[in-house]
Order: sequence, then C-alpha cells, then structure tokens
Amino acid sequence: MKQNSMLAMILAGGRGSRLHELTNKVAKPAVSYGGKYRIIDFPLSNCANSGIDVVGVLTQYESILLNSYVAAGRRWGLDARESGVYVLPPREKADANLDVYRGTADAISQNIDFIDSYSPEYLLILSGDHIYKMNYAKMLAYHRECNADATIAVIEVPMKEASRFGIMNTDETGRIVEFEEKPPVPKSNLASMGIYIFNWKALRKLLLADMKDPNSNHDFGKDIIPTMLNEKKNLFAYKFKGYWKDVGTIDSLWEANMDLLDKNNELDIHDRSWNIYTEDVPTLPQYVGPDADISRAFITQGCVVEGEVKNSVLFTGATVAPGAKVIDSVLMPGVSVEEGAVVQRALVADNVKIGKNAVVGDAKSEHIELISKRVKGVE
Repeated sequence: MKQNSMLAMILAGGRGSRLHELTNKVAKPAVSYGGKYRIIDFPLSNCANSGIDVVGVLTQYESILLNSYVAAGRRWGLDARESGVYVLPPREKADANLDVYRGTADAISQNIDFIDSYSPEYLLILSGDHIYKMNYAKMLAYHRECNADATIAVIEVPMKEASRFGIMNTDETGRIVEFEEKPPVPKSNLASMGIYIFNWKALRKLLLADMKDPNSNHDFGKDIIPTMLNEKKNLFAYKFKGYWKDVGTIDSLWEANMDLLDKNNELDIHDRSWNIYTEDVPTLPQYVGPDADISRAFITQGCVVEGEVKNSVLFTGATVAPGAKVIDSVLMPGVSVEEGAVVQRALVADNVKIGKNAVVGDAKSEHIELISKRVKGVE
C-alpha cells in the first residue's frame, strides 16, 4: 500500500437484538433497507468512494449471509489487484463452543496480524450498522491537519436526546477533553458516530496492553479512548453534517425508510456523485395496475401494485393485490399483501404473506408493529 495509506475495519458483529425477529437468522448489517440495499452497503460504499482499497469486515453472529454477501467485493469496486473486502470472523474461543469478539477493541486486537500485513499508517474503524454517506478522505485530512493521535466523528444531536449517546466534550479548538458514555446530564450534544481514525502504530501498542489487562472490557468507548485521554493524547472531534441514522430498533429502521419519501432527504441515495453500491438482483420492472391508488410512495423494481399504497416504502418484489391497502408502512423484499388486506404503521419482514382481508398494524399505535410471520386471511 501507499505511504500515508489508510485501511478500514468495519465492526459488523453485533447481535442487533432490538430488531427482534429480523436478526434471528441474519446479522444486523445484512438487514434490508431502502428498497434494494442492505445496511452494510453504506459503509462499504463510503470506503469505495473515499478511495480506500482494503476493508476488513469483522463478523460474528448469524453471519453466513453477511459473509457471502461482503465477500463479493466487486459490488463496491473493491476486488481489484492489491485491494479487496475481507471477511474476518473471531479466532479466539470464549468457551468450548463459541468464537467471539469480546468487545470492539478486542475485535481489532484479534486481527492485528491482518492489519500489519498491509502496514497502514492510519486505521479507520467503522460501525457496520449505520446509514449515512461520508467522505473518509476528508476526515483523514482533518486528522493529519490536527496532528491527532485519534479523530472521532461526531454529529450534533438534540440536547434532549444527548443522554442516549456517547458524548464528546471539546475545547474551542475541537480537541476532545472528556468522553461521557450516555451521561444523565450531558455537557454537550456532540454524539460519537462510532467512526474513528487512529495512527496505527500508537493504537497497536494500546491494544497489546489492553489484551493483557484482566480488568478491561476490551472496548474503544470504555477503555481505549479513556486511556488515551488520561495519557493526554491528541484526540479531536470531526464534526459531520448530513444524514446519519442508527437503525438499532424497529421504529428507527421504519423511520429511516420513511425518510426516503422526503424529496429533501439529505441521504439522497440517487446521488450519482456518491454511489451507494449493492447487489444487482435481476428482476422485472415494477407494475402498477390500472386501478391502483398510489400517493407518496417509494416503489422498487419487481413490485406489483394493484391496490392502495400511501406514504409507504415497498422493497424488491413486494406485491399489493386489488382492494388491499398499505398505509404508513414498509414492506421488505418479497412481501405479499393479498386482496382486501390492510397494513398500517407496520414493518413487514422479508417474504411474509398477509392473507386475504387480514388487518395488521394500528394507525393510533405509538410504536411500529413488526410483522415477521405469515398472517392468515379472513374469508
């Protein structure tokens, strides 16, 4: 690799338990989003668009689909000579039956040999389960300009929500002076996005020491970053402006999909200057029947709509039969809504069938209902 080069490591091993049945058999980063994408497409596309040649994807739970998906690096232009996407499952056993990463820092520690084989000057560490577009090359330029030991991407969140995040408190120069994990009374609203750039040689020494510490959580937020602050290292906050969504719950995943209906949505997945690459699934164009009633909808290729669709997002291959209604809802790939059925304020999981005249979801519900199993029809 070139001098001053940067290698990326994507942490994609979380359980995603708050997405309930959606992640029973599929790793969270492999969950579908936005009609035809998977969540992992966003950090991988960001890497490709930022000129990063080598990406390690650290997988763990329910990773069979994710492993095979990301191994096809050609989707993101990352399979050329001296570049690629590499799947990196855990190598150390927590017990006799389970290989695990004990924490975010441990995930990197277990792959030190892989990183060393490329001799990068900088290491970029990313979460694999956020939806956003970011130019990491600009973040690296800021890191170097500040002569930083570590740079952490932050985004301003509403002050009333700041207690839900890891908060970075900075001085007037942008240098981080304090890190607080989900503080009950936040001092600022600069939330960590889980995106870090480190000088690799310095981080490597910290990781080796952390591996030997029996009292460590082996976590960047709980151990590595506090250690660097205690040692008076140069940590800087890189302020990101734009769309960013942590889709860790059914409600937030639904919201992120519904955001696509806004013409002024900052994400703009159709921006040709910053492509979001994904699997090219061969399918027919969408079909809209002569009696279909559609308003404010995002309808992907392969969909068949003959009923009513309002304020909703339909993924590849979803079908809405005559007389059926889909309102304020998200239909994931292959969902079938049969004649007379009503779907309202719901997120329907892949390939689920909503039977004839069935009613799911509730227009008055505070939370979005997840429909993950077939719903029998009512004759």
